[in-house]
Amino acid sequence: MLKTFSLIAILSIIVVLIASFLFIGQQKKTPQMQFAPKATKLYWFIPDGMRAEEDLFTVYKWAREGKLPNIKTMMENGAYGYSIPDFPSHTPTNFASLLTGAHPVVHGVADGPMHIEGFPLDKPSLSGFSSTAKKVSPIWKVMEEAGKKVTLLSIPGSTPPELKNGITIRGRWGGWGEDTHAVIFEPKEMLEARKSEGRGFKLFYLGMPLTRFVEKKEIGNNEYEVNLTAYGVTFKAKILSDEVIFSQNDNILTTLKQGVWSDWYPVELLTTKESKPFASNVKFKVIKLSSDGIFRIRLFFNNINEFIVDPSNVAAELSEGVGPMVDFVDNWPPQLIYEEEDKATFLEEAQMSLDWHKKATGFIYQKYQPDVFIQDTYTPNQMLESRWWHRFIDKNNKDYDAQKGEEAMRDILEMYQGLDAILGEAIRSADENTLIVLSSDHGIAGLHKQVRLNNLFAKKGWFKFKTDPTTGEPIIDWDNTKAVFLKMAHVYVNPNGLGGKWQRGSGLKYEKLRDGVIKALQEELTDTDGTKALVNAVRWEDAPKFFELPTDRVGDIVLEVKKGYQWLEEPDDSGQIFTEPLTSGYKQANNPKDPDMWTPFVIMGPGVKTGYKIEKPISHVDQMPTFLKLLEIPVPSYVQGKILTDIFK
Repeated sequence: MLKTFSLIAILSIIVVLIASFLFIGQQKKTPQMQFAPKATKLYWFIPDGMRAEEDLFTVYKWAREGKLPNIKTMMENGAYGYSIPDFPSHTPTNFASLLTGAHPVVHGVADGPMHIEGFPLDKPSLSGFSSTAKKVSPIWKVMEEAGKKVTLLSIPGSTPPELKNGITIRGRWGGWGEDTHAVIFEPKEMLEARKSEGRGFKLFYLGMPLTRFVEKKEIGNNEYEVNLTAYGVTFKAKILSDEVIFSQNDNILTTLKQGVWSDWYPVELLTTKESKPFASNVKFKVIKLSSDGIFRIRLFFNNINEFIVDPSNVAAELSEGVGPMVDFVDNWPPQLIYEEEDKATFLEEAQMSLDWHKKATGFIYQKYQPDVFIQDTYTPNQMLESRWWHRFIDKNNKDYDAQKGEEAMRDILEMYQGLDAILGEAIRSADENTLIVLSSDHGIAGLHKQVRLNNLFAKKGWFKFKTDPTTGEPIIDWDNTKAVFLKMAHVYVNPNGLGGKWQRGSGLKYEKLRDGVIKALQEELTDTDGTKALVNAVRWEDAPKFFELPTDRVGDIVLEVKKGYQWLEEPDDSGQIFTEPLTSGYKQANNPKDPDMWTPFVIMGPGVKTGYKIEKPISHVDQMPTFLKLLEIPVPSYVQGKILTDIFK
């Protein structure tokens, strides 16, 4: 009897030990983080253009496989799913939707470049990237009014600064401060080959030149000297057959061969407004160099300075503590797409941006200890839209290639891993009271054809322009133009011409012209394979019903495009309507409900369920009110999104 009891006891102990080991092993596989009972802080990472869906950009699958370990941690310790943006499916509109919890019909940001009655159409009268464009308060104002200390890093719509006591660092393209964009220099003889791009070398097609064509002076046998001037400073480059010598004020800075970046060098730049010098940094890259004196040189300037950070002293602290800022790769429109050597430069610059943002995350938490930290980098958007990757993974693209596609996906995954590493730094730096959130403004779809709508309107006699024979840039005759397409989804019409201060048309002639334009768009935008590029042409008065857009900030007709096609504003002398793009991704004016437009939504922290998959995609506007509810901050009355109570514990 005793032996039987002892045997049973021994077996019981063995069973308990085995169960304990299994339990501990399972705990190691799925670590459960410890959170405080109440959320009081927020970290929100919103990388621009981070596509996520179940078919190709399988972010959650990559995470489960251990390729994105920090997103995996968030999934296991929080809730996750997909989020659907607002039309027209691009950055300024959807940052506004995320940050206000309202659709464009309420927050007012209908596009990036917007046109308002009473202003000429030759340039935008309101920028969707400016904080002044929003008609309601964003989350950072709500948080600050609730007593939170806020830091904003590279957030579109955050400048001119709205925070009174927080920190605003380079709100992208807000028309505030001194933006120092990277610039490419090429010899003037390259302009003939490039001028078919028209205004494609200018920031947003209208601003400062992002690629500059300069005169070179021959100083010897196949040796040349050129001046590289930007932001009020001039560097000299001595072009040799196999290297470039850079100098300033007769002091040699560095000598570089093709494919090599320099170190950072201190430099004083000039403001565009007051000619007041300010401290910055510059680094050089020889992208391409030929023995005949053809060169492609990139100057990358520190993206922060005292004029684009509030309070201004933070610029020097960041530059010293983190290093000169590389906010994101390339520019818009993209410049690193014209030469094969641009691809390597793109990848190097992209990695620099991800490394900088990771380091900045830890530094900001340690130095400034924010209650609310909202961060963005534009790098994923730039990569998925660029020339070099999306075309090879998109099975509907004529350039699709299985082997090249595998290589492209490895590069893309490495970029996503850089985003994951930034999240990891935030997870390590934030405390147990913090909600950690990953989302994005929009996905990116594969691009097959661009549709030059103004070439169609020129063919119909509605659009009048001529081309500058030197630069290839279009010069529009506004007085005699009756219909024009302007970024990103709008057609403006007036039978009396569109010159002077724009006013919305009316009357029988206006309606007849508008009907004629819609008919032409419906019937004449057919590709060679029979594909119709137009999905919807909606009159301005119906924009709230169809697209939830405000009537006072849209054109006379709002256009939705078929996936794979992109509306292009630029006219040219070819008269072609469907053209082949160098880039291979886009999102503007696409249906936001298409999975290619979906973004990730992952949240963990106090009050959030663990390991919870949200079954149906949410709307972007649902995110802000959900955070406010978890933080026990009242939700403003203008918010249209619903609180995601199903993710609450």
